[in-house]
Amino acid sequence: MINYLLKFVLALVLFLSFAGSDRLAAAEEPSTLVVVWTSGDPDVAHRVALMYAHAAKKSKWFEHVRLIVWGPSQRLLVGDKALKAKIAQMKKDGVIVEACVACAQSFGLVDELRELDLTVKGMGQPLSDSLKDPDCAVITY
Repeated sequence: MINYLLKFVLALVLFLSFAGSDRLAAAEEPSTLVVVWTSGDPDVAHRVALMYAHAAKKSKWFEHVRLIVWGPSQRLLVGDKALKAKIAQMKKDGVIVEACVACAQSFGLVDELRELDLTVKGMGQPLSDSLKDPDCAVITY
């Protein structure tokens, strides 16, 4: 009887430890995606960076999706009507879109980016915070 009871307790402990590890692993999955879009290449914009960021939000792969428009991607965006429309749709679908103010100033694009209803601000600290946050996944294109 004691041997049976010990086996039962051991099996229960093992079961609970494995069941708990699944919950722990699920809790560690990031809920926020930050996509840093730097490339001035139209194919990267249309077929990779914006496509993935938008799908990640619409498909609920991540609860929160932020797109940071940084560097040469800013010039591409303000000059491409299709990209402007894509960004507008992404914003409607809940993607947060921000732009680096230092880059925007260096390209002379602050006003154009704000006209697209983008938040234009310093992005060094927010990106650094995201990189340190275990609840956040960061990908760069």
